[in-house]
Amino acid sequence: MTLTNNERRVLDALAEGDGDTDAEALARTTGLGRGPVEGAVELLAEKGYVNVDETAETLYKLTDEGRGYADDGLPERRLHDYLVENDDVTTDELRDVEGFEIGIGHLRRKGWAEMGATVEPNEASRGDDEEALEALASGENVDGVPETLVDRGLVEREEERTVNVRITDEGRESAEGDDRGTVGALTHDLLASGDWKDADLAEYNVEADAETTHGGREHILRQMANRVKEVMTDMGFQEMEGPHVDAEFYINDHLFMPQDHPARTHWDKFLVEEPQRIDELPDEAVENIRNVHREGAEGGDGYHSEWDRDVARTLNLRGHTTSLSMRYLAEGVEPPARYFSVDKVYRNDTLDPTHLLEFFQIEGWVMARDLSVRDLMGTFVEFYSHFGIEDIEFKPHYNPYTEPSFEIFGEHPETGEQIEIGNSGMFRREVVEPHGIDEDVEVMAWGLALERLLMLIYGFEDIRDVHGTLCDLELLREVPVLWN
Repeated sequence: MTLTNNERRVLDALAEGDGDTDAEALARTTGLGRGPVEGAVELLAEKGYVNVDETAETLYKLTDEGRGYADDGLPERRLHDYLVENDDVTTDELRDVEGFEIGIGHLRRKGWAEMGATVEPNEASRGDDEEALEALASGENVDGVPETLVDRGLVEREEERTVNVRITDEGRESAEGDDRGTVGALTHDLLASGDWKDADLAEYNVEADAETTHGGREHILRQMANRVKEVMTDMGFQEMEGPHVDAEFYINDHLFMPQDHPARTHWDKFLVEEPQRIDELPDEAVENIRNVHREGAEGGDGYHSEWDRDVARTLNLRGHTTSLSMRYLAEGVEPPARYFSVDKVYRNDTLDPTHLLEFFQIEGWVMARDLSVRDLMGTFVEFYSHFGIEDIEFKPHYNPYTEPSFEIFGEHPETGEQIEIGNSGMFRREVVEPHGIDEDVEVMAWGLALERLLMLIYGFEDIRDVHGTLCDLELLREVPVLWN
């Protein structure tokens, strides 16, 4: 019976030893890794040359935090001890005890204290969690560690798997028999030594089914992005490029977003730890943006609020690609002009079937004289028609940077639900005036969701099926390319 080189090395090691050992010892003896040894053992077991007995044991060990609590006591125990030693302790006084923020919740849940004008201790007998911490710290292997210790990150649980291997009589006969020259694979060592000339090479069944392989292919989302680029280019647009990490100055300040706007808090964006701020901003542009925020554009009123240059210098991952539009407008583009981009943006959103933390945005804008909302709507009608979408609808909306503004909706082909696929409007004078754009020149702009366009075309109900760690690989391999 044909054996691979790994099978032969494992079988020889068993025959030369006492014939009964584990996979870890075999890995050391043969010089193979644990994985290759277990693979060879599985093949030998199928041939009846070895018997395999697999066992698993759950082990627990303390984390650094858990070891600290084993030495000093759980935070709730330290709080309880303080309450026992001191009378009429208020919550504010208890805050001064080390570990208060972590321990107060556990103190309440365990019923170790009554909360009121003062915090009064109840009886608190030593718990299973404390016993387990002490036992693990002393090196004992504890069975049934309380799950709360694992949940709190004080104890790590590991599964230790042992594979015991015992050679059979048939295996020993094979190790000592005449089929030792049978070679299942032509290796570098056989070629280099010349031993291949005398080896009994195993026959190959050329009619056997080959293993299915999946070659690489362009992701459906990338296909769609490239198609969008083709359509935009055919419509006369030029593509924009720019940084993914940018200053608040270009991401929000240029868009007439007040610096105290709720959407500009750290809850809604991803800040950069190092460097935290851009080195410098153009002085003239800073002065123009500051003035428009405080006083407004001609005929406007502004916010009459503080405007901080250091806030404008703060770096974060862009929440929209309109930062690219602002950079291009700041360079002094002359009308008529049409620009677009299809690129990633990053938002601290809650994951759901239509929202991701990072996604692709189709950014676009047109600068010209005598533009109107009808031109903007007509642009969308033409754009979506290239993808066979004819039933888009518009809904009035508010943006700090466009007026008038409206959202764009399309009907999902499977559910019939109207889903938002974009946001758009005419840039306000407060956005374009700092760039020296004439009063008779309008700029219409939009941000469309590439993933939601994909949903309208293919009928996906959950964007996580095609994008991210939960994506359906079979779907991505088999889905056809659909567009007109």
